[in-house]
Amino acid sequence: VQLQASGGGLVQNGGSLRLSCAASGVTLDAYAIGWVRQAPGKEREGVLCISRDGYSTYYTDSVKGRFTISRDNGKNTVYLQMNNLKPEDTANYYCAFRVGHTGAHCTSDSTEYDYRGQGTQVTVSS
Repeated sequence: VQLQASGGGLVQNGGSLRLSCAASGVTLDAYAIGWVRQAPGKEREGVLCISRDGYSTYYTDSVKGRFTISRDNGKNTVYLQMNNLKPEDTANYYCAFRVGHTGAHCTSDSTEYDYRGQGTQVTVSS
């Protein structure tokens, strides 16, 4: 199982990025997929999650109204659209999921994920 996040980069305050989470060895549409971020010196935090049924759950209030999550099951990919980016969004972002009977549902506890991908760095300049 491999997850690979991509799409990060350096953007100015107010800019946009779309992150992609592509998978191999697993069919993502069977699971809830979460996006988690970690900034240097800070704790890991769950940002947003999409359940197997397509429902979004926000875990970070500061991204509401700016970030959205979606999935394209045909491409086995989950996206994180980030608009109006702010310097405090600077972090390494990765996607993750958990298996088992809870795998279809989102979790607020990022330590519960069983698989996580390589992250992609997002840097927002002020």
